[in-house]
Amino acid sequence: MSKLLLTGARGFTGRHFAKAAQLAGYEVHPLSADLTDAKAVAAETAAAAPDFVVHLAAISAVTHADEEALYRVNLFGTLNLLKALAALPQAPKRVLLASSANVYGNVDTSPIDESTCPAPVNHYAMSKLAMEFMSATFAERLPLVTVRPFNYTGIGHDTRFVIPKLVAHFVRRADTIELGNLDVEREFNDVRTVCTAYLRLLQLGQPGQTYNVCSGRPVSLKSAIEALKEITGHDLAVKVNPDFIRANEVHRLCGNPAKLEACIGQLQHPPLEDTLSWMLSAGA
Repeated sequence: MSKLLLTGARGFTGRHFAKAAQLAGYEVHPLSADLTDAKAVAAETAAAAPDFVVHLAAISAVTHADEEALYRVNLFGTLNLLKALAALPQAPKRVLLASSANVYGNVDTSPIDESTCPAPVNHYAMSKLAMEFMSATFAERLPLVTVRPFNYTGIGHDTRFVIPKLVAHFVRRADTIELGNLDVEREFNDVRTVCTAYLRLLQLGQPGQTYNVCSGRPVSLKSAIEALKEITGHDLAVKVNPDFIRANEVHRLCGNPAKLEACIGQLQHPPLEDTLSWMLSAGA
């Protein structure tokens, strides 16, 4: 049984990925050390001696107020992890690093492929792009595979994010909800499909390569709201709160999955309605 070191195991994606990895036959070792504590990360990594590594731990909210913390965790925390992995007597077979499609910023044409020049418009995206560039300095020592996931959701997703926020309002049959910009289009993919992609990339991903994890199917926020109304039979009044409209809003974010599919084969992306029904069934 291959040993897999997983950071961010208690987070939204990490909880789903840990289950998927165990079902796939991996022995999952969640990293408990604080990423910003280099000595603790090094000690725990050495003790685990992993065959594979999936690095999901990060501050993932674009609106996170502490900008310095974004860089401490997302950039320097990753540096601590990579230094610890590079010091192992035997390098892991694959190290998967989760970046973000937010690094692309506002792009004039869609779908976006990996050759698109990144142009981050917020500190979260900048911290992820900085992580990518920094990790390249380890390319000769570690078999790094970088992923840029586009928007995805599922059970357990924080209600700071728009889809779980909407689901929570429909679950309690609220009368109204306040949102920001409704004129945005996103991929709202399923976290279970993202986990499948990550597992395949652990085996098939080419070291040194970056892959968009996406479906290429953008959905307007208004369409997602209408789908929830249809599923639940509940009518929710939507109010636009100007305070929720972010400066430098990324208006349309849609990826091109061609490179990913050429590497790992096609993924089965459930319709958004199926993902929403799954979340509604759990009340999350």
